[in-house]
Amino acid sequence: MPSTTIATVIKMMESLPEDAQQQVAERLREYIADFQDERQWDRLFQRTQPQLVDRARQARRQIAQGEAKPLDYDRL
Repeated sequence: MPSTTIATVIKMMESLPEDAQQQVAERLREYIADFQDERQWDRLFQRTQPQLVDRARQARRQIAQGEAKPLDYDRL
């Protein structure tokens, strides 16, 4: 059974003409797909955050010790 929030959205959509329902449904599909992508990125970032912090510390240390070289954009 859908939650009351989903039931409310369904009732709101049912009050629209058929073509408007189709438009709303398509926008909801796009929104949900984007939302799922964002959640996936958040999960991936959370999982890799310790490695990113470690790399940032390593870079700071290398800069402080004079081991870092400026980026040569022509070699990219």
